[in-house]
Amino acid sequence: MIDVEHLCKDYGTFRALDDVTFHVDRGEVVGFLGPNGAGKTTTMRILTGYMPPSEGRARVAGFDVFEDSLAVRKRIGYLPESVPLYGEMSVRAYLDYMASLRRVPERRKAIWRAMEACHIEDRADSLIGKLSKGLRQRVGLAQAILHDPEVLILDEPTIGLDPKQIIEVRELIRELGAEHTVILSTHILPEVSQTCSRVLIIHNGRIAAEGRPEDLIARLQGAEYVHVRIGSAPADAHAVLSEVEGVVEVQPQGEGSYHVICAPSTDKRPQLARAVVERGWDLLELRTGGMSLEDIFLRLTTDEAPTPPSPAADRRGGGRAPAPTAARPRYQRRDASRPRYQRRDASRPGTAGEGEEPPPQQGRARPRRKGPHPDPPPRQTAGEGEEPAPRLLRDPAADRRGGRRGPTLSRDKAARHAVESQVAL
Repeated sequence: MIDVEHLCKDYGTFRALDDVTFHVDRGEVVGFLGPNGAGKTTTMRILTGYMPPSEGRARVAGFDVFEDSLAVRKRIGYLPESVPLYGEMSVRAYLDYMASLRRVPERRKAIWRAMEACHIEDRADSLIGKLSKGLRQRVGLAQAILHDPEVLILDEPTIGLDPKQIIEVRELIRELGAEHTVILSTHILPEVSQTCSRVLIIHNGRIAAEGRPEDLIARLQGAEYVHVRIGSAPADAHAVLSEVEGVVEVQPQGEGSYHVICAPSTDKRPQLARAVVERGWDLLELRTGGMSLEDIFLRLTTDEAPTPPSPAADRRGGGRAPAPTAARPRYQRRDASRPRYQRRDASRPGTAGEGEEPPPQQGRARPRRKGPHPDPPPRQTAGEGEEPAPRLLRDPAADRRGGRRGPTLSRDKAARHAVESQVAL
């Protein structure tokens, strides 16, 4: 049904997909697993005709996704990660609009069939914007199966849902998988183990593993594990379990528990149970263990990087770590030994010499001096028969050049004083 051969996709100098090859049979539900940024969504977009590949070929139902894009789209139902819904439309009106775009014959029957399959027929006249996220996901699935496609491609169908809504969507996908070929792209491992019959694990744009979950476990695990727990275990329990044929190693776990490692592809639980019961010991627990789908996923998608030596290892002589490079500060502190403000030298050009008027300053005014101010000069008073000297405004330039700012007269008082002086004359 789906054939992908040596698929590559480049975004500039970055290669998102690198030689991806896989096959999906009719009626399969395949889980497309991978961490964020592994290339899942890019593969989905190429299969749905949203974008062309840089290299390689992909066929759906025998049609090339690039050369026969319209024929492929007729046979694919696509649910993207962000469902394109119109909140102001009702469920029935939205599905009718999508059916008209796809030119579905007998639209009323197709709409009702899709709503029944997704269990939203009682919400046909509800506004999409008023629905919960789980119901909106169901509406998105309804538009994906509206034209009865042969292939369903679902990109993160349960993202952002609560546990109850996740269970409902999983059951719906399981029902749809009975009549359609389904590719489920996700990074939620329980979702894959409960709904998919086969797993594709992609990492850094390449297929890292492919097969049924139990086959992957058997291939990567390399041994079988059995957990045995004995009540009031005697001291020779370890030796008794080790004597069972096919047992490779017995690891005590404390409190009568033992981790028994057996040869691969063998089930030693009956022999282990018989060895415990024949000696009159209480067998409290006997269960198989081993790698889970999560363990396989982490092993295949985790890049092991060299661990830098710790400071403790350096002190023990395990090698000297490189000295950290000091980051350049964004703002540098002023040197405290350097005065913040300096007097200008009279010998330098642009400065006023002795007896000369200093040039006007430009820019920010010089700050006032700190410290105690000098005492003001004694106030001169007029003698007998003398006219008192008029009080004038101080020169603003003198104030800007520094020094104590003395009392000044307001403009109206200065004008009145000048008039009184002229009248007196």
